[in-house]
Amino acid sequence: MGAKTAILAYADGDVAPVLKAAGEPQAAGTAELVARVFPGRGTVSTEGYLLAETTYPPEGITYAASFPGVDLVCDRRLMFDRPSELPAHLLEAAEGRRVILHAMHSVSDWLAFAVWEKGRLCRSLSLSPDGGIVENVGDPFPFEAPYWAGDRPVEFDPEWDEEPYPLPFHPLELGNEALRALFGFVLEGCPSPEDVAPDEIPLLGFTLTNDGAVRRPRSDR
Repeated sequence: MGAKTAILAYADGDVAPVLKAAGEPQAAGTAELVARVFPGRGTVSTEGYLLAETTYPPEGITYAASFPGVDLVCDRRLMFDRPSELPAHLLEAAEGRRVILHAMHSVSDWLAFAVWEKGRLCRSLSLSPDGGIVENVGDPFPFEAPYWAGDRPVEFDPEWDEEPYPLPFHPLELGNEALRALFGFVLEGCPSPEDVAPDEIPLLGFTLTNDGAVRRPRSDR
């Protein structure tokens, strides 16, 4: 398992139907979205890529897309050990819409995700084998049930493992299911016919500046 994510979404409702119908992102709206997420920083348009390749951008790069009904921002600066401590301006930028945060890192087997509805935190989870359960707020979502029930344990292999896995399930396996439930796609494993195809969804690329100016793509000038 090698999937990594750093995704923040603002949505009017379910994300998956919007992504399935998504065309090209709204260029001007996407640049302004990035400026709201990173206030005081300007944006410079760079090369974009498909969602499947942008869930964990290189350091200093932001990938984003504004579609009717869903805004997506992928940036490593949006990874928080305690999602409940999401900065207030990121919640305010939602303007009352659903907020979804998903972050995971395959090197440390760390997963964090959270959902807010109309500014209220409904669910937040952050855990890793080394750090244990850092945060577990709100009622688990239905897709979490088999993991907490012990139905998805990490198989112990005495040839490789010195001791049993310290969590009742692998965080990245749950993280992949969280991606499907919250965004409609998976990064690992076999996608189902109903899943969103992340390799068909374009995101725009940006670097940030310190002058506060929004430099729109040339086609918008």
